[in-house]
Amino acid sequence: MVTPFQEKVYSICKKIPKGKTMTYGKIAKILKSSPRAVGQALRVNPYAPIVPCHRVIKSDGSLGGYNGKMNSRKKINLLRKEGVNFKDNKIINK
Repeated sequence: MVTPFQEKVYSICKKIPKGKTMTYGKIAKILKSSPRAVGQALRVNPYAPIVPCHRVIKSDGSLGGYNGKMNSRKKINLLRKEGVNFKDNKIINK
Protein backbone atom coordinates (compact mmCIF):
# COMPACT_ATOMS: atom_id res chain seq x y z
CA MET A 1 0.00 0.00 0.00
CA VAL A 2 1.34 3.41 -0.98
CA THR A 3 0.99 6.19 1.59
CA PRO A 4 -0.11 9.75 0.81
CA PHE A 5 3.45 10.94 1.55
CA GLN A 6 4.93 8.43 -0.88
CA GLU A 7 2.47 9.54 -3.57
CA LYS A 8 3.63 13.15 -3.09
CA VAL A 9 7.27 12.09 -3.45
CA TYR A 10 6.48 10.07 -6.59
CA SER A 11 4.52 12.97 -8.06
CA ILE A 12 7.56 15.24 -7.75
CA CYS A 13 9.86 12.57 -9.20
CA LYS A 14 7.69 12.21 -12.28
CA LYS A 15 8.39 15.88 -13.05
CA ILE A 16 12.19 15.47 -13.16
CA PRO A 17 13.13 15.63 -16.86
CA LYS A 18 15.15 12.92 -18.55
CA GLY A 19 18.86 13.68 -18.20
CA LYS A 20 18.33 15.86 -15.13
CA THR A 21 18.54 15.14 -11.41
CA MET A 22 17.10 16.48 -8.17
CA THR A 23 18.34 15.94 -4.63
CA TYR A 24 16.61 14.15 -1.78
CA GLY A 25 16.97 17.41 0.13
CA LYS A 26 15.22 19.49 -2.51
CA ILE A 27 12.26 17.11 -2.56
CA ALA A 28 12.22 17.11 1.26
CA LYS A 29 12.19 20.92 1.32
CA ILE A 30 9.24 21.04 -1.09
CA LEU A 31 7.33 18.57 1.10
CA LYS A 32 8.53 20.08 4.42
CA SER A 33 10.00 16.73 5.35
CA SER A 34 13.44 15.15 5.66
CA PRO A 35 15.77 13.75 2.99
CA ARG A 36 15.76 10.43 4.84
CA ALA A 37 11.97 10.18 4.59
CA VAL A 38 12.18 10.90 0.86
CA GLY A 39 14.81 8.18 0.50
CA GLN A 40 12.64 5.69 2.35
CA ALA A 41 9.70 6.46 0.07
CA LEU A 42 11.85 6.02 -3.02
CA ARG A 43 13.39 2.80 -1.72
CA VAL A 44 9.99 1.11 -2.02
CA ASN A 45 8.86 2.84 -5.24
CA PRO A 46 6.49 0.34 -6.89
CA TYR A 47 6.18 2.47 -10.05
CA ALA A 48 9.79 2.47 -11.26
CA PRO A 49 10.75 3.32 -13.97
CA ILE A 50 7.53 5.27 -14.64
CA VAL A 51 8.40 7.21 -11.49
CA PRO A 52 12.09 7.85 -12.25
CA CYS A 53 13.53 7.60 -8.75
CA HIS A 54 16.96 6.97 -10.28
CA ARG A 55 17.07 10.73 -10.99
CA VAL A 56 17.19 11.56 -7.27
CA ILE A 57 20.68 12.01 -5.83
CA LYS A 58 22.45 13.22 -2.71
CA SER A 59 23.22 16.93 -2.31
CA ASP A 60 26.97 16.34 -2.73
CA GLY A 61 26.38 14.86 -6.21
CA SER A 62 26.88 11.25 -5.15
CA LEU A 63 24.26 8.72 -6.11
CA GLY A 64 22.64 7.64 -2.89
CA GLY A 65 20.59 4.48 -3.10
CA TYR A 66 18.53 2.71 -5.69
CA ASN A 67 16.17 -0.16 -4.98
CA GLY A 68 17.56 -0.41 -1.45
CA LYS A 69 21.19 -0.62 -2.56
CA MET A 70 23.85 2.07 -2.38
CA ASN A 71 25.63 3.20 -5.56
CA SER A 72 23.75 0.70 -7.65
CA ARG A 73 25.17 -0.14 -11.07
CA LYS A 74 21.60 -0.09 -12.39
CA LYS A 75 21.11 3.53 -11.24
CA ILE A 76 24.38 4.53 -12.88
CA ASN A 77 23.40 2.81 -16.13
CA LEU A 78 19.95 4.42 -16.21
CA LEU A 79 21.42 7.89 -15.66
CA ARG A 80 24.17 7.36 -18.25
CA LYS A 81 21.57 6.31 -20.84
CA GLU A 82 19.86 9.65 -20.18
CA GLY A 83 23.09 11.58 -20.76
CA VAL A 84 24.10 12.24 -17.15
CA ASN A 85 27.89 12.39 -16.73
CA PHE A 86 29.95 11.10 -13.81
CA LYS A 87 33.40 11.63 -12.40
CA ASP A 88 34.60 9.62 -9.40
CA ASN A 89 31.07 8.25 -8.82
CA LYS A 90 29.65 11.76 -8.55
CA ILE A 91 27.40 13.50 -11.01
CA ILE A 92 28.91 16.36 -12.95
CA ASN A 93 26.68 19.42 -13.51
CA LYS A 94 23.88 18.22 -11.28
